[in-house]
Amino acid sequence: MNNGGLRYQYARLSIAEKLIAINVVVFIAVGLLEALFAFGISNWFVLPKDLMTFLGQPWSIVTYSFLHDGIFHILWNMYILYVASRILLNLFDGKRFLNVYFLGVILGGLLFVASYNIFPTLVESNSVLLGASAGVMAVLIFVCTYIPNQEIRVIFFNVKLWQVGLFVVLMDLVQIGVGGNIGGRIAHLGGALLGYFYARQLMEGKDIGAGFSKFLDGLANTFKPSQKKAPMKTVYKNKSSNQKTKAKQDKDLHQRQIDDILDKISKSGYESLSKAEKDFLFKAGKDN
Repeated sequence: MNNGGLRYQYARLSIAEKLIAINVVVFIAVGLLEALFAFGISNWFVLPKDLMTFLGQPWSIVTYSFLHDGIFHILWNMYILYVASRILLNLFDGKRFLNVYFLGVILGGLLFVASYNIFPTLVESNSVLLGASAGVMAVLIFVCTYIPNQEIRVIFFNVKLWQVGLFVVLMDLVQIGVGGNIGGRIAHLGGALLGYFYARQLMEGKDIGAGFSKFLDGLANTFKPSQKKAPMKTVYKNKSSNQKTKAKQDKDLHQRQIDDILDKISKSGYESLSKAEKDFLFKAGKDN
């Protein structure tokens, strides 16, 4: 497949699938570079536990999430992210997914650094943080909180999302108690906390990620190539204006339908939706 074909296939992916693809590419690239040149390039991007070291590489609060410690580590994280993101993107757009994911990554990383500097004996002396688990937990716990009674199939049984969320959080708490990967578990719980709080606030009509979304938009615009403005001229296009007005009206109506369905979910749960409403929401999530 040529580069044009790859770009086309990549463009067709959802925002979550693009993030998964980037994680896989980074995992392979870093592994090859470190194997060929025996140089620890990942040391510049993992999140260090020491506060002063972290201040020297502040980008690591995000970049650590793109690095993974082995094939099973990345496979498990990307599988859970794929499943949880499909549910989230059926309810909301890609921007909200990115808000939940990266805010989870950031809060998980901050709690990891704080836990060592406040309780230095708690986290292993040689530990650093890497992996997407905090962001994945944020997305998973977000959907478990927002539509807790939605059932999913786990092997041979149907379980409710709130049961899944409770199980994974308890597993992290238990493993902290027995001393297993304490720093990583603390980061997981930071992501879970963000996902829970985000969903609860959203159910009350407050989007705590709005400011972060604006920051991401500004960052994206910074790297866009500047376009020269064409000379201004007056053109009368009544037909075009009418088409734009109708398109805007259709878009507003579409969004109102989505908002009405989400309000119904927040009040009565996902199962209260009719089949037509579920199909409409699923299609809206794919379009995003």
